[in-house]
Amino acid sequence: MASILIKNARNIITMDADKNQFPGGSLYAEEQEIKALGVNIPYETADVIIDARGKNVYPGFINTHHHLYQTFTRNIPWAQDCELFDWLITLYEIWREMQPQDVYLSALVGLGELLKTGCTTASDHFYCFPNGIHGELIDEEIRAARELGIRFYPTRGSMDLGRSAGGLPPDEVVQPIDVILKDTQRVIEAYHDRSKFAMTRVGVAPCSPFSVSEELLRQSALLARRSQVRMHTHLAETMDEEHFCLEKKGMRPLEYMEKTGWVGNDVWFAHGIYFNDAEILRMGSCGCGVAHCPSSNMKLSSGVLPIRKMLNRGVKVGLGVDGSASNDASNLLGEVRQSYLLHKLTSGAQGLTAHESMWLGTVGSSRVLGWEDAIGSLEVGKAADFFLIDTRRLDFAGALFDDTALPVVAGISQIVDMTVVGGKVVVKDGRLVHIHEERIAEAAQSAAARMIETASRRTGIAYRKHRSR
Repeated sequence: MASILIKNARNIITMDADKNQFPGGSLYAEEQEIKALGVNIPYETADVIIDARGKNVYPGFINTHHHLYQTFTRNIPWAQDCELFDWLITLYEIWREMQPQDVYLSALVGLGELLKTGCTTASDHFYCFPNGIHGELIDEEIRAARELGIRFYPTRGSMDLGRSAGGLPPDEVVQPIDVILKDTQRVIEAYHDRSKFAMTRVGVAPCSPFSVSEELLRQSALLARRSQVRMHTHLAETMDEEHFCLEKKGMRPLEYMEKTGWVGNDVWFAHGIYFNDAEILRMGSCGCGVAHCPSSNMKLSSGVLPIRKMLNRGVKVGLGVDGSASNDASNLLGEVRQSYLLHKLTSGAQGLTAHESMWLGTVGSSRVLGWEDAIGSLEVGKAADFFLIDTRRLDFAGALFDDTALPVVAGISQIVDMTVVGGKVVVKDGRLVHIHEERIAEAAQSAAARMIETASRRTGIAYRKHRSR
């Protein structure tokens, strides 16, 4: 039975309900499960022993919303200064060129970035399936996650409402409903693990009100509940979406979701910026969750989540980095910091504290994914998912007065020193353990350049200003 012992930590910040901390403490885990935690625990040896002198230990962050394939469309000049609908229209032309190997490489990059910034569990929303591409694309993401050693929650996304039918995406990246439902069932049966310490769980995730039909929403909800898996989609991200729903459906976005079966304790929405007070109250009472993606919301000028109202009314809120193309990074520690700063700017003293931002990225996110029995805090009986930062680094000098807030308010690189998932070290000295970072980066950049060059030839649009050396 594999075991790991973290000893002599400067501090262990548990994020449990009692906000326990253990200065000078230790943590012992067997297989994936924490068996002992605190000072003077009855374990002195293990298969892996880590002297954490000078280092703080934190529960791993949990990413509740991402689009990993978008890692290959970061820093595209044509998409840098536009809002959501125009941004999507621009990038769909590049995403049409995606191949299975691109999905695999982009997942290695995005999930690798997450691990290096303290994320131990990541959800992904994959919804773009170009015509003529053979092979099961979501499987490529799962392959990458398993190689890296991250706990993974892919959601099988979908779009069936192309431009010819009044939707936003080009017809070349949408699929018929029967194809979508069949493959969604396949992914659930092949990969969904219901065990407490699962390394892979699966959700059902039609893309958004403006890219899927009412029938697909209904059928997807029925499939998800029949299979007892969770449901995820974009909602209330922009005023354009609200206008679309009012014009096409005659109702507001949440009302449309209620009509199609998309509310309940098994549902979480990405963004959720434009819910009104009555809708926030309904969401809190029915158990819906929200993935808050502050960097993406700022970059696309979408708006600011009414987070204090949501938390006060019992809405489950967690953090997400969103697609790399609307964030240009898969940095969850950075997202924790952004949530803190954004809401300080917009709400002043009523904004989030640094402690609350840490809570959102850990406990809050675990509740959004319905996985709070195993992840989100460091407690006996929960998963050995955590990260360490060395407080002796220059960027923490003069800041060692509040250990919970430390990685939120201080630090330059936001790369953690070590990440452990399920009791296994996956980041050591700030570098990924299981892949060669430079080789993957080179292969990924070549693949991204190929996609952009192919799209440029087909459309006549120069998507980049300068050829990379």
